[in-house]
Amino acid sequence: MGTALRTPPAPRPELYRFTGLDLTAAGLYVAVAAFFAAAGDLLAPLLLQISPNPAVGSYTVNLVFYGTIGLLALAAARHVAARDLRVLATRPWFTLLMVPLAVVAMMILTAVLVALSGPVQTSANQAGLQALMQQVPAWLMVPLLVIVGPFVEEYIFRHLLIGKLSRRVNIWVCCALSVVLFAALHIVGQEQLTLQVLMPYLAMGAVLVFVYVWAGRNVMFSYFVHASKNLLAVIFIYAIPPDVLEQLQQLQG
Repeated sequence: MGTALRTPPAPRPELYRFTGLDLTAAGLYVAVAAFFAAAGDLLAPLLLQISPNPAVGSYTVNLVFYGTIGLLALAAARHVAARDLRVLATRPWFTLLMVPLAVVAMMILTAVLVALSGPVQTSANQAGLQALMQQVPAWLMVPLLVIVGPFVEEYIFRHLLIGKLSRRVNIWVCCALSVVLFAALHIVGQEQLTLQVLMPYLAMGAVLVFVYVWAGRNVMFSYFVHASKNLLAVIFIYAIPPDVLEQLQQLQG
């Protein structure tokens, strides 16, 4: 697969070796995600201690979780991120054009796959986010959903699972793992797993994997695509009144 961006002529192999920071960040991420999936209800008393409003408590827990992993990820991938930003800066107009085009492609692919799989169903993850965003202002949600969250997920699912793991495992196996595990993260805790719930996340993961590999394993490019998609979703949810959004969900169901 060719690359669209100019990559360094002599890649530094040390940037793609697993480090202690990588293992710490990935291990903590998996451990906390597994706890949320298996025993998330145990957090209810903690949330009430943080705030009598469960939404505020849930936001705080997620911010601490993603903020901690984000700092570890930034420390672990700072050299790769800096290099990738320099590569993107060599063709700024191309980057500015391709990021929104990738988001549009993601939306089209999602719409096609969802249409083929049957009636639209809202995942528990999406429903929870919508409920949270109805009680937490946009200026608090943007840092979590647009800045920190996408960086953490691109670091875990693209940089580690493809960029680094592909030094030991076939890259196409790594790409498949990235798509499947990315989707699994977003449906964890789902009461009923259906194709309609799974498809949007498979489509999103597939596009992010494609742009990451296509751009020469540029994690900042896939990050910008991921962040732009989340920003669009945040704008969409906050722009639509809650009662209208609820009616749309009922029509979809």
